[in-house]
Amino acid sequence: MNLYEAIFVRKSVRSYSMETLPPQTLDKIWEHYQETPGLFSGIATDMAILDNRKGQEKMLSIFSVKAPYYLAFYSEESERYLMNAGYLMEQMVLYMCSIGLGTCFIGSSKVKKGENEKNGKRLVGLIAFGKSKGAHTRKQSEARRLPLEELCVFKEVPRQWMSQILEAARLAPSSMNSQPWRFVVYDNRIHIFSKKYSVEKLKKWDEVNFGIMFANMMVVAEEIWLDVDLIRLGDISQKNFPNNQYVLSAILKA
Repeated sequence: MNLYEAIFVRKSVRSYSMETLPPQTLDKIWEHYQETPGLFSGIATDMAILDNRKGQEKMLSIFSVKAPYYLAFYSEESERYLMNAGYLMEQMVLYMCSIGLGTCFIGSSKVKKGENEKNGKRLVGLIAFGKSKGAHTRKQSEARRLPLEELCVFKEVPRQWMSQILEAARLAPSSMNSQPWRFVVYDNRIHIFSKKYSVEKLKKWDEVNFGIMFANMMVVAEEIWLDVDLIRLGDISQKNFPNNQYVLSAILKA
């Protein structure tokens, strides 16, 4: 299984065996992180593997999913740094799924003192991982997601590769399964919007959610040899939309 295939079968795992993973597996996870590009250049990030095999991360186990290990992601604070973090986190989640590990995004940030920052960067995200007690994958049809017809406004008939990009975006995980993205689709471009929420807690995670979704899009683009430019178009960003907020546009080139 590769990252592209993992998009369509990965599921969130909430029940883990507390067994130790081989050092080679943890080394591979580190190596993959070091080779993983961010969404935006120039944002300094870091990662740590937190060991919870003996229950060292008690606060995490109380407030969220108990797992033998957690990936902790750190970042400097700059424009769109949370979106960049979500982009990195999703790529790591897909990689771990591809090598047979279960994963789950964690909403809690209650870690031990000293783990809230690393090398001057602050903690921005956590992922539980390890050997799952059951299956770490599911059928694509079992994913509880809105259909594309509810997420998209089609201005033109999309090409086949456009449909693959949109399906991967549709399947992206999001906080509380909020699926905040909405798409206006043309022949070779997608204008991407975020639903406006009245709940502040959901707004906080929107940038992470969109980073996760963009990771799915870019993994598919690489798989099918498609160039994608993510840009912010000034003429759209100046407009006011009552129910949605403009995020970025994806320009696709075969």
